[in-house]
Parts: sequence; structure tokens; C-alpha cells
Amino acid sequence: MKEQFAKKLNNLTNHKEMQPEDKIRALEDKVEREKKLNKITNMIHAAKNINEIIIDLKDDILSLFDVDRITIYAVDGAKKQIFSRVKAGDEVNEIRVPISPNSIAGYTALSQKIVNISDVYDNEELKKISPKISFDSSWDKKTGYKTTQVLAAPIIFNKFLLGVIQVINKKSGQNFTKDDEIPIQEIARILGIAFYNQLRVLQSKKPSKFDYLVSEGKITQKELEAAITDARARKESVENILMRNFKISKGDLGKSWEQYFGCKFVQYNDRAVIPGELVTLLEKNVNFLKKNFWVPLSKKDGKVVIILDDPNNIQKTDLIRQMIQAKDFEFCIAFKEDILSYINLFFGGGGVHTPGSADDDISDILGKLGEEEDDTSENVDISVSEHDSAIVQLVNKTIIDAYNRGASDIHIEPYMGKKNTEVRFRIDGSCQIYQTIPASHKAAIVSRLKIMSDLDIAERRLPQDGKIKFKKYGGLDIELRVATIPTAGGVEDVVMRILASSDPIPLDKMGMTEKNYKNFIDCIIKPYGLVLVVGPTGSGKTTTLHSALGYINKPERKIWTAEDPVEITQYGLRQVNVHAKIGLTFAAAMRSFLRADPDVVMVGEMRDEETASTGIEASLSGHLVFSTLHTNSAPETVIRLLDMGLDPFNFADALLCVLA
Repeated sequence: MKEQFAKKLNNLTNHKEMQPEDKIRALEDKVEREKKLNKITNMIHAAKNINEIIIDLKDDILSLFDVDRITIYAVDGAKKQIFSRVKAGDEVNEIRVPISPNSIAGYTALSQKIVNISDVYDNEELKKISPKISFDSSWDKKTGYKTTQVLAAPIIFNKFLLGVIQVINKKSGQNFTKDDEIPIQEIARILGIAFYNQLRVLQSKKPSKFDYLVSEGKITQKELEAAITDARARKESVENILMRNFKISKGDLGKSWEQYFGCKFVQYNDRAVIPGELVTLLEKNVNFLKKNFWVPLSKKDGKVVIILDDPNNIQKTDLIRQMIQAKDFEFCIAFKEDILSYINLFFGGGGVHTPGSADDDISDILGKLGEEEDDTSENVDISVSEHDSAIVQLVNKTIIDAYNRGASDIHIEPYMGKKNTEVRFRIDGSCQIYQTIPASHKAAIVSRLKIMSDLDIAERRLPQDGKIKFKKYGGLDIELRVATIPTAGGVEDVVMRILASSDPIPLDKMGMTEKNYKNFIDCIIKPYGLVLVVGPTGSGKTTTLHSALGYINKPERKIWTAEDPVEITQYGLRQVNVHAKIGLTFAAAMRSFLRADPDVVMVGEMRDEETASTGIEASLSGHLVFSTLHTNSAPETVIRLLDMGLDPFNFADALLCVLA
């Protein structure tokens, strides 16, 4: 190859029509180019680590071909792709293309032929090379760099494809010539030998849990060795050094571990479902779990998923099988700090300050429950309200944990007999098990919540509703709407809705689209009319109404609200809690409001024809009326109003908007 390159340059300098000074300049160019090519090939030949040397030689290759960009691809045999091992330009982290005729680099790899293109956007030129070949212009759109000329050669050794070298855009703007094809083929040939030798070395080495990072070009072998040395000196994990000093992501480390350990990699998720049954089983072994870095993640259909720091440790996995009896196990790899985070999430943080605080250890609290005298549903003592009771701590911690995890509701679900009580949180619309509580304490938990809600603890046959101002119990300035419901077996369920703050959320923070926000504002600033907010239970209807009221709540406006119960309080609003048992219904409250000089009236819900018709009459007589309906979409609202027996001509005039 070198001889062919020299011969072509000699022919160029011996051309009869060339002037003497042109011959001298061409000869100098020839000598300079040969020097550059020799330097590149000699350094590749001598390199012990090909990853490092091709990065160092990137600028030399760019200079040799007088080009803007270079990409050296390696083969990913498992995915039948080539990926960028070295490239110029930082706009894209990694380029991957399939080994197929559909792209320039892919076609070069598949055909194992050199490709020389003067304009990648010229489809006629591309079709002459192959009918299927095309240029993916999305790369140019992503990077803002325009590709024109491309010269690509396959990297081969003994007919085995090992990669592709590709140079892009001559700085002079000229096309690549036949004289450029010879040196790129020579570099590709030398790279083929180097890639093959490195592959043999890697195959002969003992596997490492960082091999993926090296083979994918995320880090060089030299950098990995430096990280290992640094980790020993600092007494830190190699993973921490790689993430901090070499910007290796957790995800890439996870992929490397998956390849090495042959199992799934799990990252910490603070919204993971707590495996209540397994937590109860291991609640006295929390320190053992922390010391040995493992924790159960879930159990489904008899299969238990365990995360641990070393799935290849047979002694550890055998011990886990002895401690947890199950039909099947799945062992997954995770970071030590993530395992500890899961242990703290499932069992509590282990910190100590105020009873029931977020840092209290749930396993310690449950341990105290075990030490206390068992309660039964027939023998409930009001002493559960004492400050130092484990029941008090457990209730406080449950509420604080629910708030910290973004739960909207807390469900306390006791069962008949000796079956444990389950505590579930509703997070992002789905219920998740938080904890299980010994059956002997189910009545005490319910009684404590009734005391906090100012409900009758002796009445267990009828549903009751109340409210907890949690600040005086646990420090958090939140309120909870509480509903107790008697269930089969003489027990009571408790459901608590968390009202995150007594202040309304600003309307511009509600997450509406810009168009909906503007249209909604236009409606709520009108002097009269009917505004309805609809949706299923828990969808945020009341929160949205209070945000709207907060937007228009000015000293010059008199605003009355009727709610069941009052969940969010606002200064400047006159708020009434309806009591249907004594005749103070939504309709009755609204009729009273109309005699109290209102500008704006808000009714918690239009449950019946009387309330709805009163609201429509009020809106037609110069008042702005807000209310909610339980329908799943805005169009269904019209059907619901008709079903209530309302006059369509009346509510058609009154209705300003329906927000679902």
C-alpha cells in the first residue's frame, strides 16, 4: 500500500507539463504526507492499548486528510451494529448504525468496500453505489453540522470485519480523490491488526465487571487502572471514582454489571412498593441486612426478588434462601448505597428525634408494639393518646412518610381474626402497600386516629367523618380529611385524604396548557355565570376551584363557599361546612348565600337537581358560581345536567366553561 501511495505521488511530480516550482511543492507535499502516514501507522503498530492511541492520533489523521471530522467505528456483534469508538465533535455522545446497506458507514461495513462520496445529499450519486444506500440527514439536524464529502473504509483482519474508519468534509471543499483512498486503506489495515490483537488480549484476560465500559469505549484501560489505583489509595469504591472523575453514569455501570454478573441491575426508586409481608418477616434483622447489603424488593406468585451487592456470593444467597422460604428467587445487582436506601425506605431511617418523625425506624416502632400489651376490638383504651406510646409514634410516622412520598390518601385496612392490618398509600393514582401492623393493635390504631380527628371512639357501627390538623401532633403543617367506615367482622377502615397545605396552589402552578389556562382565566374573571370543574374522585377538582378562587380573591369581592368538609381555608373567603343531618345541605347553604350579598359563590358539589338549579338561578341573576360534578370528561357534564332534569335553555345561558 505504501509503495502504491509513493508511486502515485512520483507520477504526479514527474508530469511533463508541471512547472519546476510546482514539482518542488508537490514533492514537499508528498514527503510531508508520507511522514504523517508513517507516524500514524508506526504508532498504531507500537501501541499496547489501541483505545488510547487512536484517541491521541485523531488530530494526526484529520491533518493527513485535511478534513473536519473523523469517526472510527467498532463492531458490536451481538446487536449487528457498528458504534463510534472515536469521533470528532461532541454534539452526540455515541453514534450507532446497523450493519446494513441503508447507511454509508453500514454499507461500508456490510460490503467491506471503500466508499468515496462527493455529496451525500446527491441521491443519484448514492444510487450508483447501491440502490438501498441513503444518508440520514437527522444527524446533521441534531448537530447543526452539514456533511458533504465522505470517505469510508472497512477495518478488516483475515476477512473478519472489525470496524469502519470514516473521514468527512475536506477543509478545502474539494472532493476526496483516489490519492486519498490509498492512505485510508493503509490506516484501516493497520487498525484491523491492532483491533484483532486487542480482542485476543481481552478474551484471554479474566473477566472484569468493568469490561463493558472498556469495550464500549466509555473509558480506556489506562483510565480504569488509574481509577482502581485511586480507589485503593482513597479507600473508596472504584464505582464512585469512575462516576466522579470520569463521568461514567450509574446506568452504564449497571449495564457493565449486568454483563458480568448475568442478572438484572436495579437502581433506587423512592416510590417502590414496600413488600409488607417480607418487611414483617425481617423486621428484627435490619442491622444484619445493612451489614451484609441485601434486601427483599418484592414477592409475587411465590417468587421473591432480592437485591444484593454480589449475586455470585453463594454463601450469601444460600443464607437468604434459609431466612426467606419461597418457591423461587431472583437475585439482582445494586449499588450498596441504593441497597441501604431501600432498607431505610422499607424499615425506616434509624435516626432518633421526635416520636413518629420521618427518621424513626419503623422496625423499632413495630418492635415496641410487640412489647406492649395486645389490644382487642372489645377492649380499647384511650391511653393510646399518650405522647410516648408506640401507637402514637406509628401513626405519626405513617402520616409523615405518606406526605414525604407524595401520597394523596392513606388507607388503614384491618381484617377479621388474627390477620395483620395493612396500610396502603395511594401514589400517582395507584395504591401501594406501605406496612403491615400486628392484628392485635388494629383497634388501637383506629382509636388513635379518631382521637386526633375529634370523633367518637365508642361508636364503631356508623361511618364518621373528621379532620386532623397534624401540626399539633407531628410538626408538619398539613391537614387530613378522615373517614371511618365499619367493615365486616366488627372492625373499622380508616381512609385519610392528605391536604398538603391550607393555602391554595397558585393557578399558574396547576399544570394547565397555556391555551386552557388563558381560556379558564377569561371565564373566572367574568362578573356572572357558571364554572364547573369535573372529574373522578381524587382528580383535584376542589384544589382547582380553590386555586381559581385564590386568583380572584380580592377585597372588593365577597366570596361564599359551601363545602363538605372545608378542606382548604383561605383568608378573605367566608366558608361554610355543610351538615346534611341537621338540614344544612348544599342547596340550603346556597339559598342563604343569596341573601348575604355575594359576588362569588362556590358549592362543593352539585349532587342533586335542587342544588344544580339553585346554582344556575344564581348565575343567571348576576353571581359567579363555581362548583364540581362527578363526570369523567367535559362533554359528559351536559348529559349529567340533563339527567338531573335541568332546563337546557337555562344552563346553556349560564354555563361559562367546563374544566375536566
